[in-house]
Amino acid sequence: MAATPMTLLTALNTALRDVLADDPKTLVMGEDVGRLGGVFRVTEGLQKDFGEDRVMDTPLAESGIVGTAIGLALRGYRPVVEIQFDGFVFPGYDQIVTQLAKMPARSRGLIRLPIVIRIPYGGGIGAVEHHSESPEALFAHVAGLRVMSPSNPSDAYWMLRQAVQSDDPVIFFEPKRRYYDKGEVDTTASDQPPAHRARVVRPGTDLTLAAYGPMVRTCLDAAAVAAEEGRQLEVVDLRSISPVDFDTVRESVRRTGRLVVAHEAPVFFGAGAEIAAHVTEHCFYHLSAPVLRVGAYHSPYPPSRLEDEYLPGIDRVLDAVDRAFAH
Repeated sequence: MAATPMTLLTALNTALRDVLADDPKTLVMGEDVGRLGGVFRVTEGLQKDFGEDRVMDTPLAESGIVGTAIGLALRGYRPVVEIQFDGFVFPGYDQIVTQLAKMPARSRGLIRLPIVIRIPYGGGIGAVEHHSESPEALFAHVAGLRVMSPSNPSDAYWMLRQAVQSDDPVIFFEPKRRYYDKGEVDTTASDQPPAHRARVVRPGTDLTLAAYGPMVRTCLDAAAVAAEEGRQLEVVDLRSISPVDFDTVRESVRRTGRLVVAHEAPVFFGAGAEIAAHVTEHCFYHLSAPVLRVGAYHSPYPPSRLEDEYLPGIDRVLDAVDRAFAH
């Protein structure tokens, strides 16, 4: 079967539809996911086709939503929870960190919690306060959670399916400003890499750009501009933030000798810091320049009129590239 053009949003909807059809124990739950189809319409049509017992509207209570999902998982279900916006996850953070992440280890593996928590995240849509956060580092720091973020429709479809099939709890960050990006999706392909495996999405020889989620497209655009100036940048889509596929990153850096890590979240204590530290420790003698990081500023997310100044774009990525070559 040939690949079908889809938006990232449609790919997620298709993945949810397929996992609901494949397994009667899979449930979708969250605020407005049923009749409304979700605030971004990712779950549109699912309640109509699978019923209110499989696609459930919940009260506006994130701690209760996550706690209920944990109870359902203990009874053999596979809940897929939607948190309406990134900044709304924190009332449920206690349940995620103290229960969801810890129960499997506390029970020495006897208890499994196959729960996916979907979180639209990141900026770029002109939203109001608490609607444009990038809290992925807070979850990646917690042992027991898998943290993923697709950057394109094909990965959105396959990574979400793999997340639902995982017996480990997964925090699934969806780049909301990329919801309407289009790409080819083959829902019949059987040779998909594991969701925790990084992917080289643009080969290069002079410098590695590592990114995930919404910044992958930004880095690809930056690499295209750099190519006009004679620099061949390799772009690595990390795809998974916990665990990180360090093997792929190290292999790339050993080829190129330089690394810039980019994400929308603030640079300070961000995911890029862990990657930079690891590569510096393990690839020191292959580096021709210090590992550099690109991200947002260490300040609360600004009003929407200022978000273009706050978010890292092509210019900020290329500035880091120039600095890497200055060494």
